[in-house]
Amino acid sequence: MTDLGPGPEAAVAGPSGADRDAWQVPEFECHELAPRASAVCVLIPVLNEGERIIGQLQRMHASDGIPDILIADGGSDDGSMESERLEQLGVRTLLIKKGPGRVGTQLRIGFAYALDQGYEGVVTIDGNGKDDVAAIPDFVAALRGGLDFVQGSRFVAGGEAVNTPLTRWLAIRVLHAPLVSLAAGFRYTDTTNGFRAYSRRLLENPAVQPFRDVFRDYEILWYLAARSARTGHRVGELPVRRAYPDRGPTPTKIDFAGGVGIIAELGRLVLGRFDP
Repeated sequence: MTDLGPGPEAAVAGPSGADRDAWQVPEFECHELAPRASAVCVLIPVLNEGERIIGQLQRMHASDGIPDILIADGGSDDGSMESERLEQLGVRTLLIKKGPGRVGTQLRIGFAYALDQGYEGVVTIDGNGKDDVAAIPDFVAALRGGLDFVQGSRFVAGGEAVNTPLTRWLAIRVLHAPLVSLAAGFRYTDTTNGFRAYSRRLLENPAVQPFRDVFRDYEILWYLAARSARTGHRVGELPVRRAYPDRGPTPTKIDFAGGVGIIAELGRLVLGRFDP
């Protein structure tokens, strides 16, 4: 695991009541299915993932060392978010976004709920079944070891990139990771990977401020990777396995227009336009 040592802003007190009142948290519906049982939680943003998310939850339910599971749903209408089944699969809380926005909106909802519930850290993982859930305890351990931001990477030693489409591989290695690394002042290798971990210290740092309405889509992912390093937090990468299906359509929510939008977001990131 690559690691950057602690900097001057790594140990920051949590926000005051006034700071928390300034958080821009989107409207959502909350269904708590079980009491809190862990110090760290796993947050899964989903939208119509169907059997992919059900299979993933089944694997998580059968695994050891999986902390409380929170789902931030973007408004699925495929029947996969039925509360009784989620409860049987070990989901602690279902959060349902009620307004506009995509994954950035869902993550802000999930982060705010997690902090309000007293969790000391949040592990995020996509809900499309591409990631190996067996790595979740490694992210929890990294947070407990003092890291504030952990990026999962299929491209570091021990990681696996299975059936990654060539265009996706090139976009990450040639464009996306170098630009995010430039903005961060830290070399990342797999910056589109949603398998990550965030500490309470990072999410509550007034120099970071993730709870802003500017973060509606994917930009919050690149921003937090860059800003965490720039503000002196301890950051690092962990090897993960990310597998695309052997056949059929690639599980992704990013179309051509979305890809163009991401390039524009990266330009804004490098120029510091998302900084508080």
